[in-house]
Amino acid sequence: MHESCGIFGVYAQGEDVARLAFFGIYALQHRGQESSGIAAADGNRIRLHADMGLVAQVFNESRLDQLRGSIAIGHNRYSTTGSSRIFNAQPVLVSTQYGDMALGHNGNIVNARYLRRELEERGYTFTSTSDSEVIAYLIASAPGKDLIEKIKFAMGRLQGAYSLVIMTRDKLIGVRDPFGVRPLSLGSLNGGWVIASETCALDHLGSDFLREVEPGEIVLVDE
Repeated sequence: MHESCGIFGVYAQGEDVARLAFFGIYALQHRGQESSGIAAADGNRIRLHADMGLVAQVFNESRLDQLRGSIAIGHNRYSTTGSSRIFNAQPVLVSTQYGDMALGHNGNIVNARYLRRELEERGYTFTSTSDSEVIAYLIASAPGKDLIEKIKFAMGRLQGAYSLVIMTRDKLIGVRDPFGVRPLSLGSLNGGWVIASETCALDHLGSDFLREVEPGEIVLVDE
């Protein structure tokens, strides 16, 4: 089961981040034509809109205007693990002890089924059949005094190839699996930061490419 998706994240104070995310995943449209989604955070809460279809079909001006904030992540989905249904659209949004967390995922988790069963036995209820929700709940339930520790713990349990964009109400995080199978790039834009699964998304925004995220690296962007 192979997951080939486009993921994008941006942290930029004073910018229209939802629109930047729109153009970012628009540039990554070749990575998935099944569903599109954007989540944005304004420091207090996360708002999310995702639906079946191409980026330009899912989003219009009024939809983007509702996604206000200084952080956004976006995702294009290509049919893979989990069926082609609206409930499998990403980013996924889950509640944690540190508040809401949105997550977008590109890759394939080999032991997702096993982890899912384990999480269900611990009382977690799944609304989708995608690996992404498994990853999100694995992070949410992991031990650790902060989100980075939880992500590190979860990375130790995930088997497979993946890159992630994760967002809380005030942080943007990029994660690349320890083998570096899935690409993830870091760029700068107008004093802000951009994370994307392919550099074409950075080029499309006129963002400066800084470097590849290293295998096994967690990149955290906050104030």
